[in-house]
Amino acid sequence: MSLQRSILCLACALGLLTAFAPASGAATRAASATKSEHADEIRQIVRDAMEQQHLKAVIVSVTVDGENVLTEAFGESLPGVPATTDMNFRNGAVAFAYIGNLLMQFVDEGKADLDDTIDQWLPNVPDADQVTLRMLANQTAGYPDFEQDPAWIAAYYANPFHSWTFEERLKYVEDQPRPFAPGENWSYSHSNFMILGEALSEIANQPLDTLLQKKVLGPLGLQHTVETETSEIPAPVLHTFSAERRDYFDVPSTTPFYEDETSWNTQWGTPMGANQTTTIDDMVKTAVAIGNGKLLSKASFKAMTAPSLLGFGSRDPACAPECFPQTDAYNFGLGVVRTGKWIKQNPALTGSASVEGYLRSKKIAIAVVNTFDQAYFEDPDPSLPSNPSNVLFQKIGAALAPDDAPIPLS
Repeated sequence: MSLQRSILCLACALGLLTAFAPASGAATRAASATKSEHADEIRQIVRDAMEQQHLKAVIVSVTVDGENVLTEAFGESLPGVPATTDMNFRNGAVAFAYIGNLLMQFVDEGKADLDDTIDQWLPNVPDADQVTLRMLANQTAGYPDFEQDPAWIAAYYANPFHSWTFEERLKYVEDQPRPFAPGENWSYSHSNFMILGEALSEIANQPLDTLLQKKVLGPLGLQHTVETETSEIPAPVLHTFSAERRDYFDVPSTTPFYEDETSWNTQWGTPMGANQTTTIDDMVKTAVAIGNGKLLSKASFKAMTAPSLLGFGSRDPACAPECFPQTDAYNFGLGVVRTGKWIKQNPALTGSASVEGYLRSKKIAIAVVNTFDQAYFEDPDPSLPSNPSNVLFQKIGAALAPDDAPIPLS
């Protein structure tokens, strides 16, 4: 709205505001009622999911056009200890969105080009003269995911508190055959972002955690998103539990098995300097900031989030189960995932799962984190989702934007 240039027009405007004051009040009451109805609907969605999917705790935050619709915690962190909205938890692959943002800042600043090969910064990485920054960020570089290597899995389960260095993880990458040549397929691989983080650190000649704090986390106002190599979590802590080591310990299926994984080190899943913990408030802020392209030029925001990989990629035994075609339901940008018109990240690790997502056209932001009850791991139902937060995100998104709901994976 332009500023009024005369006292007369300003007086007219004030008169109109006074004349329509009752209608404005009615509109405000109607909006409040709708907000309350949405909050109640979200609560019911969460409660139903907790019962049906055996969830121990859920923390959710939803905003529309910057206004809070609901921020609430459900269930328990520990027996007798209720979950609260200020609890800290690991954010996993949400850090990839920050890394994608940092990469595009470097592009805007002329420090790098997406099609630069990484040999100028990491000459000792395999095929560095063929792999570009873009390939690493959109998961088309063709590096095997060390996380799928049985030898690495055994080593991780033997000591889940170990902090995995870049060199240790790269050795597992080097020991495995390349599933495809750079740029010829799409395959989700932790190896890609592990290498990208090292490249960004070399480009700026600074540690990645310093770069992220100075150029992304700080400017975005994320006061509770912090990095640690040891996976120390600030108090209060959302405790996480799983049964993922059942087979490693050869525990019979008839024997209950459920262990606290809260202090497991998750450095393996992120680049050095990007192993982070966060809160639900910072998650929902992240959804808005990344989904709006804050800190980036329009061109870089488009490059980061546009669905440029639609129709690309194919299932291949060489990279199964990590490779599959990119569709409207799931396609990768540079550090972010698109589902329909929503931009998100949806990590699952060490007994927890989470999502942060944003629908720019309607300014809807959703952040969810969940932990698992013991019954989740004992229920034989194969349809139980590996990331229940993603299901909650889809249902909440459908309730708030039925015409632009997130597309569920088939």
